Amino acid sequence: MEKTKTFITKEELKTHNKKDDVWISIYGKIYNVTNWANHHPGGELPLLYYSGQDATDVFLAYHPQSSSQHLNQFFTGYYLKDYDVSEISKDYRNLISEFHKMGLFENKGHGVFITMCFVVIMFLLCVYGVVSSNSYLVHVFCAILLGCSWIQCGWMGHDSAHYQAMVSPWWNRLMQSVFGNCLTGVGASWWKWTHNAHHIACNSLEFDPDVQLMPFLAVSSKFFNSLTSHFHEKTMNFDSFTRFLVSNQHITFYPIVACLRVFMFVQSFNLLFSNRKVVYKNREIIALLVFWVWYPLLISYLPNWYEKITFVVISLGLTGVQHFQFSLNHLSCDVYTGPLSGGDWFEKQTIGSLDIACPSWMDWFHGGLQFQIEHHLFPRMPRCHLRKISPLVKGLCNKHHIPYKCVSFWKANNLTFSTLRTAALEARNPINSAPRNLVWEAMTSQG
Repeated sequence: MEKTKTFITKEELKTHNKKDDVWISIYGKIYNVTNWANHHPGGELPLLYYSGQDATDVFLAYHPQSSSQHLNQFFTGYYLKDYDVSEISKDYRNLISEFHKMGLFENKGHGVFITMCFVVIMFLLCVYGVVSSNSYLVHVFCAILLGCSWIQCGWMGHDSAHYQAMVSPWWNRLMQSVFGNCLTGVGASWWKWTHNAHHIACNSLEFDPDVQLMPFLAVSSKFFNSLTSHFHEKTMNFDSFTRFLVSNQHITFYPIVACLRVFMFVQSFNLLFSNRKVVYKNREIIALLVFWVWYPLLISYLPNWYEKITFVVISLGLTGVQHFQFSLNHLSCDVYTGPLSGGDWFEKQTIGSLDIACPSWMDWFHGGLQFQIEHHLFPRMPRCHLRKISPLVKGLCNKHHIPYKCVSFWKANNLTFSTLRTAALEARNPINSAPRNLVWEAMTSQG
């Protein structure tokens, strides 16, 4: 039977890596997914990023076992010559198989339902307090309640975007719309677009949008070479203005993170009104408008502008805690440049992520993402199982001599600050040249 197969080399496969010619290898079988890219539930980026190479580990990480039966329609009839699998990939695939046998991907647990109940209670208490009370302190407390409920909405929106919260895709999409668009004002399509790119290109300076934070932040001096973002399809220029901002990023980091929710509001609408294809666009626009009706209406019940502004600042500012948590998981970890590779999927996801050590009773605060390494390796795994599988992942890392980084919340904070400070000091070095202008000269002049 082996002699009847038609093989192509890895070099030949690499030539099929253009937007109008997308081939991938899964278990050594070659598939032409060019026409599927526009219909892929995860968007076209995963297929484009890993086109022209073997993507078996990536496929297994993101798809249930039932997805394999849909591959035959894309089979080209070719097989990959000299298809080989590294020892760590073998162990990773065996671990996924074991988790399937244990039913961990299907068993969602009760955490989502409990969280939903808390969110609804906090939201209703906030509305009741604003509408029925004239007390300034009560209104401040309501703003805190709303901010806390938004954080938990964010965790549920994140889980449903990975289709790990509910039992069916339809219920997960509904959950994204309600807890993402309607309650928090963050577009589910924008979130999934950027978050999927982050997952499949974890800490790649050229492909991962979550580390492409110029002109405000730069986690590595490699950005000083004005790298090209394959996600945003533009050059990230390290000009004199960017240099000034990056030179002080360890100081401005916390204020920037506190304001990120406003950035998410803007980007959600930018995507919806762009030329980019967005599934269920009209439904999402309506869902976002729901937020922009109830939130201003709630604020209108406050007695004066001082309380209105205070309410907005507190409620939105508290969501910065969640954005800060996301930042701790990656900004201090290893980064890299160059093309993505499906052959070192386990290694890249592990060294690009950081776990936060905490007791189990604090899991609600971190939304499960304190097990960031586990989440990146098994993104479909419901968060209620991440603590259970953590020792197995750590054991696999130890077996293959891959660093498994797990530190306290405060240590992660120090590592992130140190990373930003190191890059900031490097940005101030005249050797790392950037075009100068009058603004830069004025702000850095001495005497």
